[in-house]
Amino acid sequence: MRVALTLAVLIFGTSASAQVDPLAPLPAAPPQPVVQQAAQPVAASSATSSQMGFAAYKQRLSSLARSAGVREATIQSVIPYLSLNSSAIRLDRAQPGQINNPNATPPFAPYRRKHVTSDLIRRGAAKYREHYSRLMQIEQRMGVPASVILGIYGKETSYGRITGNFDVPDVLASLAYEGRRRDLFESEFVAALKLIDLGYSRSRLRGSWAGAMGYPQFMPSVVLRLRADGDGDGYADIWRSEDDAFASIGNYLRDAGWKAGMLWGVPVRVPSGFNRAAVRNPVTSTECPRVHARHSRPMTMAQWRALGVVPVSRSHRETDMATLIEPDGPGETAYLVTDNYRAILKYNCSNFYALSVLLLADGIIGR
Repeated sequence: MRVALTLAVLIFGTSASAQVDPLAPLPAAPPQPVVQQAAQPVAASSATSSQMGFAAYKQRLSSLARSAGVREATIQSVIPYLSLNSSAIRLDRAQPGQINNPNATPPFAPYRRKHVTSDLIRRGAAKYREHYSRLMQIEQRMGVPASVILGIYGKETSYGRITGNFDVPDVLASLAYEGRRRDLFESEFVAALKLIDLGYSRSRLRGSWAGAMGYPQFMPSVVLRLRADGDGDGYADIWRSEDDAFASIGNYLRDAGWKAGMLWGVPVRVPSGFNRAAVRNPVTSTECPRVHARHSRPMTMAQWRALGVVPVSRSHRETDMATLIEPDGPGETAYLVTDNYRAILKYNCSNFYALSVLLLADGIIGR
């Protein structure tokens, strides 16, 4: 997982007065003051000394939570009872380097065979039929195709089969204490406490070893900001309501810049002898530069056609801007991808991830 990455439990409020509009913007959290003498990354030589250091680190977490406006009752009900989760730390340290390093680029085809399977397509098509009416409402409301929403759902949790069973406050606190990405995990820990403030029990906050929760695998801060009610009951429950999860995924992608009515891209054939140096992108992306380095400079679909880059199938708007990506290298199927493809990269910044989600989405509707 990466926290662009993938992305909690929603049943906001326990009484009418506690309920909020699931789509209303939340007030910005107050700025967190710099806390002096932050704990250092874990370097203890024994489990006992690690536990002692973690016990002291809880004081910092309490201070951060108070500064962010978390209720004292929530702080006292959670932080004293946190446990250091060594499994989460071990799994985090074992994560491989960034996918799609341009200096070592494995082919996409083996990944595609594993992650865009006939079983995933079949079960996604069944979900499409089962939730068709509600999905069409969400598609119209969010401007994101239902098939793409299901592609995310299938990719993230195999349509709800695998959502994780780690205690999220524990793993976020443990990863913050470990220290490699302290700012990230401390802010997510505070966001998890804010969910409890809103009425979610700690027992509901279960997820991946990195803190991603629910059907969409949202981090706590994303739940707070982009949860959405999809079934019309006034709540946004991404753990137990698939329709709420669909609406929340759609809301996430809309927020990430998805443009209604635009294709994510088209498979294309690149002519033999094509001058790739002439279309190299001279701009280095500030986000996931190694991932975006595999993309050409943007040109209109019409300009690509004039260079002999011909769509294999599907119609498209000649004026849409697109970049070229060749995930299996020259001579194999390539793709012209639009800004909607880049919205998927906001969910998880990996070309292989984005392509597999979108090809799964196409398969679900038989495209």
